[in-house]
Amino acid sequence: MVLASRLSAVEGVIGARAYASLASPLYADSPYPASVRQQVTPMTTDTPALRRLIGYARPHRRQVWKATAASILNKVFDLAPPLLIGVSVDIVVAQEDSFLAGLGVSSVLAQLWVLAAVTFVIWGLESLFEYLHGVWWRNLAQRLEHELRMDAYGHTQTLEMAYFEQQHTGELMAVLNDDVNQLERFLDHGANDLIQLATTTLVIGAVFFVVAPQVAWLAFLPMPLIMWGSFRFQKRIAPRYAEVRRRAGLINSRLANNLGGIATIKSFTAEPIETTRIATASDAYREANRSAIRLSSAFSPLIRMAIVVGFTATLVLGGYLVTEGDLDVGPYTVLVFLTQRLLWPLTRLGETVDLYHRAMASTTRILDVLDTEATIVDGPAALHQAKGDVSLANVSFAYDPLAPALNDLSFSVAAGETVGITGSTGSGKTTVIKLLLRFYDVDSGTVSIDGIDVSELKLEDLRRAIGLVSQDVYLFDGSISDNISYGRPGASRDDVVAAAAIAEAHQFIQELPQGYDTIVGERGQRLSGGQRQRVSLARAVLKDPPILVLDEATSSVDNETEAAIQRSLERLAVGRTTIIIAHRLSTIRNADRIYVLEDGRLVETGSHDELSDRGGVYANLWSVQTGAATTST
Repeated sequence: MVLASRLSAVEGVIGARAYASLASPLYADSPYPASVRQQVTPMTTDTPALRRLIGYARPHRRQVWKATAASILNKVFDLAPPLLIGVSVDIVVAQEDSFLAGLGVSSVLAQLWVLAAVTFVIWGLESLFEYLHGVWWRNLAQRLEHELRMDAYGHTQTLEMAYFEQQHTGELMAVLNDDVNQLERFLDHGANDLIQLATTTLVIGAVFFVVAPQVAWLAFLPMPLIMWGSFRFQKRIAPRYAEVRRRAGLINSRLANNLGGIATIKSFTAEPIETTRIATASDAYREANRSAIRLSSAFSPLIRMAIVVGFTATLVLGGYLVTEGDLDVGPYTVLVFLTQRLLWPLTRLGETVDLYHRAMASTTRILDVLDTEATIVDGPAALHQAKGDVSLANVSFAYDPLAPALNDLSFSVAAGETVGITGSTGSGKTTVIKLLLRFYDVDSGTVSIDGIDVSELKLEDLRRAIGLVSQDVYLFDGSISDNISYGRPGASRDDVVAAAAIAEAHQFIQELPQGYDTIVGERGQRLSGGQRQRVSLARAVLKDPPILVLDEATSSVDNETEAAIQRSLERLAVGRTTIIIAHRLSTIRNADRIYVLEDGRLVETGSHDELSDRGGVYANLWSVQTGAATTST
């Protein structure tokens, strides 16, 4: 639950970036050093996910070698019991002429005691290395899981707003959580299984060719068929698991969307409709899995039939050699048991390969996120202490080339000035703020602060200079105090209270059960709209930016809250640049200057009184909002 809550913060990336630079610093603090990230080359058909994953494991090569050594030694000692059985048969049959007798232990009883002691040591060592490889592989899996998730999440924070507006939040969460967990499952067991399978083949092959070279080739007879089948299986199963992961992302996206909009679903009694949609997505996921399961389930039975050939051949030919006196009973016993130990683990190869392909499908999705290049990056210039001059010069911008949002827009805001921006819906008001914060880059023209083009500024400096209070307030699931101090971590409680008082939030916070320690819930849902807005304003106050931006901050609050926000603004505006975007003209009535936009163009400029007397667009809007204008029916 905690992890899911933290990942849901992706939904609040717009608000979060307004209070602190969540771009390059987060990625710079990634647990992977820059040298490792450079080693991980972009995904191509010639660079499979496994090679990329190995690149991520390089910083932990010591841990990998330790875990690998433990896996090998565990399997070596695990293969010893068949040898011990062969020695015991040899002692009972040959007695004083046994293998141990040749080493100087003549008494049969002494030989048995020596065998018992060796057995005890081998089983103890086998158990020890089983424990060690389990601990080391699983800890390595946890570490890589954590680091890969943080690297992927850190990288998403470097991406521009267009990326998030084009992605489904639920699908991105599926990559950062479910896909990373799928990789962990393979590292927990699959890597160890593959290493131990290779160890088994090498050790038993060596024993076979030493003990009975004339029989050894029979035990390995099925191996080429098994390897060929594995590669054929790999080619056919990989695209099926890619589809499984894609379907998992889609259903996760649908679930996240529905849970976020549960109030709307309930208010429109749309529960049956949404249940049907989830059922459709879930059924598509089930069908994708069914296709993969049908193929993966056929692998082990086919392998078993190939294994029977090798085991039967060893059993028959080896037995015949014993009856002919060409092979002793003890070595024959070892061969029979070792053939089973050689071939039987291959039945698990299907399960291991299944895990591997699930993991690689997930890894590919994770690496696709990491391969997404940021188009908005740091500029070279620093902005240590902004004065607050803001200027737009001949700015044009379009989200869609066929529908420009801004057309050759120019205006300026002097340091310490309070300006209002208004206009009808879709006139480009909010787009101005997105360009100022550099959530997007302009198509032409310049947006500058203190005479410096924002594209030349470091993103962290730019966004720290601006405090944003938006209409869609995003509060994180934590205490009120944590949310107010979000833009200034480590702020004292006195500073938090002072900011809340300026935003006229202190009184209602004191009346809450836990005061400033009250948990607001996901997206602040335990507070009213007006309370959330005032907490958001207090957050901007505590940040103390030289430029304060209010984007429709009063559009969805009651008159009392609007009045409180206006009183707060009068105190906040002193000594700082304030830009207020509003439909409610009462919010910007006292601004030093008001800019009126229509279709992305500046159509009017002036004070409230000047614009009201001019009889233009602003005057018409003011008449409608004050009731001075009437409409005919």
